[in-house]
Amino acid sequence: MKTMRLSILTLLLVLALFLQNTSAQDYTEWHLPEGVKARLGKGRISGNIDFSPDNHLLAVSSSIGIWIYDVDTLQAVNLLTGHTSYVESIAFSPDGRTLASAGDDSTVRLWDVASGTHRMVLTGHTSWVGSVAFSPDGQTLASGAGYWDRTLQLWDIATGEPKADPIKFASAVDAIAFSPDGHLLASVSDGIVHLWNTTTLELEATFDRDINDAHTDDVNSVAFSPDGNTFATGNWDDTVCLWDVATGTRKFTLTGHVGSVRSVAFSPDGQTLASAGSWEDSTVCLWDVATGTYKTTLTAHTRGIQGIAFSPDGHLLASASSDGTVRLWDTVNYHQRGMLTEHIVEIESISFSPDGKTLVSAGGWDKKVYLWDIANRKPKSVLIGHTNSVTSVAFSPDGRTIASAGSWDDETVRLWDAISGELKIILTGHSRGISSVAFHPNSRLIASAGSDERVCLWDTVTGYHYATFLGHIDSVASITFSPDGRTLASTGTQDQTVRLWNVIDRQHIATLRTRTQSLAFSPDGKTLATGWADVLLWDVASATEKATLTGHTEGVLSLAFSPDGNILASSGKKGRVYLWDVPRATQNTALTSHVSAINSLAFSPDGRTLVGASNDATILLWEFPLPQQTAGAPMQSLPLSETSVLQNYPNPFNPETWIPYQLAKSSEVTVRIYTAGGTLIRTLAVGHRAAGTYQHRHTAAYWDGKNEMGEPVSSGVYFYTLTAGEFTATRKMLIRK
Repeated sequence: MKTMRLSILTLLLVLALFLQNTSAQDYTEWHLPEGVKARLGKGRISGNIDFSPDNHLLAVSSSIGIWIYDVDTLQAVNLLTGHTSYVESIAFSPDGRTLASAGDDSTVRLWDVASGTHRMVLTGHTSWVGSVAFSPDGQTLASGAGYWDRTLQLWDIATGEPKADPIKFASAVDAIAFSPDGHLLASVSDGIVHLWNTTTLELEATFDRDINDAHTDDVNSVAFSPDGNTFATGNWDDTVCLWDVATGTRKFTLTGHVGSVRSVAFSPDGQTLASAGSWEDSTVCLWDVATGTYKTTLTAHTRGIQGIAFSPDGHLLASASSDGTVRLWDTVNYHQRGMLTEHIVEIESISFSPDGKTLVSAGGWDKKVYLWDIANRKPKSVLIGHTNSVTSVAFSPDGRTIASAGSWDDETVRLWDAISGELKIILTGHSRGISSVAFHPNSRLIASAGSDERVCLWDTVTGYHYATFLGHIDSVASITFSPDGRTLASTGTQDQTVRLWNVIDRQHIATLRTRTQSLAFSPDGKTLATGWADVLLWDVASATEKATLTGHTEGVLSLAFSPDGNILASSGKKGRVYLWDVPRATQNTALTSHVSAINSLAFSPDGRTLVGASNDATILLWEFPLPQQTAGAPMQSLPLSETSVLQNYPNPFNPETWIPYQLAKSSEVTVRIYTAGGTLIRTLAVGHRAAGTYQHRHTAAYWDGKNEMGEPVSSGVYFYTLTAGEFTATRKMLIRK
């Protein structure tokens, strides 16, 4: 008995330590793409939210995966990745053991909640899948697909196979919900609610906007009450309706929203209905179900609501918004109890401070400017003031000022104090939205490019409008100063020209006949890079093309030179970054990163970090030199059909090294370190890894040159053995001190 108690105590201690280490791990380093050292931002909220049945977890759909939060601590405990595009819908199984997710990649996926591992992919849909729901017994999952598929599918959870032929519709399936007894399944398509018998899959009833003049526009969300006698619909005409399931008649029409109603949810006791506004309506309304009367409105969000959910115990209401926050409300007095942040929207532009310690990003259509602390990878502050999307940001070379540009009907450039975050001055004069801003090297001047075909030059202290450069016949997409400040380059969107301007006498110098939407001067000012389908390098002095860099297959969105001018980074629409050897005009390597377009690239002033900002609402950081540029690092892997272990790098080393490998199939990976005499001195439990290559410093196996006791080992020859499933291989390495 004592032995058993001791074993249990030991197991609990090990689990406690494991959980401590897991929670202590920096979530900015979870599930990073190959070669990336960190991630800023958690991706934008792209779908609904859901509580686990035991009230302990809250799952949030995002553009990079599914975030799992501890409800009590509000800390992220896991990130589930596997979808190759945005996650649209999630649902916990009734027993809480499984999480289902649906995404823009046309797949439905099942996850083990306890371990966070991927269990199964349900394939068959041919378009995005916008909604998933479990049956009350947990044996069936329903999924509804987008316009190009337009089907409702029922899946057997045990086998992952369809239970019947899909139900076809004339339009996308926007929402689905099971009745509490599991006998009915409600679906919303083409603004109409259909009720299906889940046993026979026969249509039981149809509810649309023409019944009793219930709605003046289409329905887009549906939910059953806990007793199954009522269901609620939210719709585009800003109203909510409550329906009697048995008679098919409308009970109440609830009015109060000032925009379309995106989501509805009943409290567990069935007494309260919550409804969430979308787009122009950023509120959550609460209604008394028995009387159909208004109770209260929750108004903290600043943009439309993506989803709402009551906790199973009824104590909390969660609301997720396009403003990048998830707010948790106490259901007794509906005061806010907590908030989850860093789910920002897509990022249009980024810029480093001159000391490299701060990164500023434009938040796109959330109208915000974010300042990020690079050291701790967290937001420092948020600058608020623009009345429309923020398209471009820039740090002044002296580090004192941040510039941000407004789009559409904003038409302003705002200058902020980089230390206090206070607004210093607003530059007005453009007649349409602004696409780009750039500081002059002396920090006293700033240029702005607008959709009004103009490039303007301003004094950053007084706001005086120095000059307007005219010549483009359409929107000006991008501008940049040469390093010496004598030349300003601008590119038109449709006129397929790059124009060079003399900043001192404000005269046009030359026109480059090329189509581009991105520009970058080399640090010595002798070369101008432009990007469209390919990257072109131009000699600035003669205004002639000197090289074409080919390799992009999806168009070029952004360009950035390294501070030494030897590397040019270019980004595309499909989330890939290319690195070019500038002196040789050849491709160095390609970095696969984001799941969406990369809008902006920037090197840190010391050249040690490259950042890329994406539509998936994250900023990824690569550390330079890349492993491929490190002595002894592998330049390429073997065919992926072959599992292999590669030579460690650096080798010889002191005191640390990385052991690269690749897997032909997913396996449990372990690395054992032996002395030259065959004595085992260290075991590295790498863990379960999916098929792929693990060559970079943040994915390869890492050894710190210490034994199991934490003591540095002596110089000499050592061997490492990598085991992955049935595969085992050994290589030699050398420590030299």
